[in-house]
Amino acid sequence: MRIIISPAKKMKIDTDSFEADSLPAFLDDAERLKAALRQLSPGELKALWKCSDAIAEPNIERLRTMDLRHCLTPAILAYVGIQYQYMAPGVLETAPLAYLKEHLRILSGFYGILRPFDGVAPYRLEMQARLAVGGCANLYEFWGDRLAARLAGETDWVLNLASREYSKAVEPHLPSGVRFLTCTFGERKGGKIVEKGMLCKMARGQMVRWMAERAVSRPEELPAFSDLGYRFSEADSTERNLVFLKGEGML
Repeated sequence: MRIIISPAKKMKIDTDSFEADSLPAFLDDAERLKAALRQLSPGELKALWKCSDAIAEPNIERLRTMDLRHCLTPAILAYVGIQYQYMAPGVLETAPLAYLKEHLRILSGFYGILRPFDGVAPYRLEMQARLAVGGCANLYEFWGDRLAARLAGETDWVLNLASREYSKAVEPHLPSGVRFLTCTFGERKGGKIVEKGMLCKMARGQMVRWMAERAVSRPEELPAFSDLGYRFSEADSTERNLVFLKGEGML
């Protein structure tokens, strides 16, 4: 089993808490992307990143000095966001951390796919960014089926806790023999299930932590998740999508 999650835009450097014990599998590709980004003007980078001057300026400087092989932060600690706050890897004990090392994979527009203790440098590049490189019009074309092939070589079922932006870099390319199971976290509103971005991120991070603390390994164990007020809704779930609902109105 492999769990896939999205990265976060905001990143930090932390070389003290845990040691990075490996380099990303697609590091040469990240070097190619770094080179392509360095060829862009400040204005082009700002447009690519869709950000303000205040955000663009430090990221341009970061890109100028970026070293992908030294003074690296473990990926699990490098990302700063709601999902990672609820996962709280910094306070997990040895066994849950070992679980994450084995089962968790972080999708990335820049690095492709990351293991939790792969060493990374802070970057800014979303999967949906329209960066043309190597004859490819965007990052989905650049990565192609390679991320899915990597996962398929490790497992026969993938638990998708990533956003659509990232999961669609994997799902269409997985072979039929690999089960792809998505978890939906929502509320019932007016007869429809509505997902709210912030709450989804919280729930995804919490589920990763919950799984790590219990060493979950089978799909049949997932409906027991009930943190943050969510409950499994069998009536709304399918073989490919497990639905967890929060608050009143759950069937």
